[in-house]
Amino acid sequence: MRPEIVSYIEECILPRYAEYDAAHRRDHIEGVIERSLALAEHYPELHKEMVYVVAAYHDLGLPEGRDTHHISSARLMAEDERLREWFSTEQVQTMREAIEDHRASATRPPRSLYGMIVAEADRQIVPEVVMRRTVQYGLAHYPHLTREEHWERFVGHLHEKYDYGGYLTLYIPNSENARQLEILRTIIADKTRLRDLFEEIFEGLRREH
Repeated sequence: MRPEIVSYIEECILPRYAEYDAAHRRDHIEGVIERSLALAEHYPELHKEMVYVVAAYHDLGLPEGRDTHHISSARLMAEDERLREWFSTEQVQTMREAIEDHRASATRPPRSLYGMIVAEADRQIVPEVVMRRTVQYGLAHYPHLTREEHWERFVGHLHEKYDYGGYLTLYIPNSENARQLEILRTIIADKTRLRDLFEEIFEGLRREH
């Protein structure tokens, strides 16, 4: 990748995530970038710099609202004039669509492989990480809830998104995410184990703050 693109992203875009909620800070974005580029290695036809940009910008619009962050993130990327130095109008449009399509609750599949790549990379279905991020989000956005209400929110979110029939869709066949999702579903099905893990995570995060 061209070093000037990497320098711009690392110096001007990634630092903006420092003040985001704990589940969407720079470490999350860098993880999505790393996983996106790794997945892209299986598809030689992809433009790796475009994969990199899509991953770097995919959550940038979160401060404008979580429910529409995929739209605002895509707009912020498309409005960044610096990117026009390196990418054509058609490439910017493809990247915009990929960012718009990355959201897990989307009702249709991504329009391009770029969107599928970032959607898959954004999932990072590691059971411990998923559960911790779910509790983190609850504590950050609903601090008024009681412990029991946090538990109910935690269980509801896991069922709605990750359980059989949940809205999460994986687009890359035979991925590590698919294997990890089955492990997570086994944990979700065991209510006693799930509660024990919730209590451990909840107490740990409360002590950190």
